Amino acid sequence: MKKAVIFDFDGTIIDTETTWFDVYRDLLKEKFNIELPLKEFAKSIGTTDEAFYQYIELTIGTKIEPQNINKLANELFLEKRSTLSIRPGVKEKLAEAKELGCLIGLASSSSREWVEGFLRQFELWEHFSVIKTSEDVEKVKPDPALYIKALEELKVEPQQAYAVEDSVNGAIAAINAGMKCIVVPNQVTSFLRFPEKTFRFESFDEFNFGQILSYKKFV
Repeated sequence: MKKAVIFDFDGTIIDTETTWFDVYRDLLKEKFNIELPLKEFAKSIGTTDEAFYQYIELTIGTKIEPQNINKLANELFLEKRSTLSIRPGVKEKLAEAKELGCLIGLASSSSREWVEGFLRQFELWEHFSVIKTSEDVEKVKPDPALYIKALEELKVEPQQAYAVEDSVNGAIAAINAGMKCIVVPNQVTSFLRFPEKTFRFESFDEFNFGQILSYKKFV
């Protein structure tokens, strides 16, 4: 029976999340003289930015233009983009999954242009049989649609699939899609409490897919 491993992208393969937090923290301090608590920023990790902008408006007491904030944030992010790299152990996990005969997919709440740009930059494109992004669904994570779409295209049953995530929103999406979920938090998600049904590791070096696929709790 075919098995699949479906990776999240932002924060999981490349830790863009920590860089975005640094960008928005500095931007809000400079523009509005407000602090950005990590717990508030984390609410939007793996999903839309709606809760994040609501926090800003509630804190400053007035409406904002999200597109203006985004423009400034994107400019700051581009300045830091060269510092980004693949998270340690990700390439090894992709190789392990392939050697075990697993189909490999990607499911991200980000745009296709964003995801594909990084995959090509870091020469990861060839690893993925299926890539699903925000353009492929009406609702992104924590809605399970992205994972369901990826599973359908891979032709793999949910109970034979494993999601690799870094965020609570992503983990909820995977579980609600009927999958098993491995969580490897990054710097800005390590403090979060994940659903009990997830299997958490602090780094990619702490596990290998060979053991996980044979472990009875994962079968």
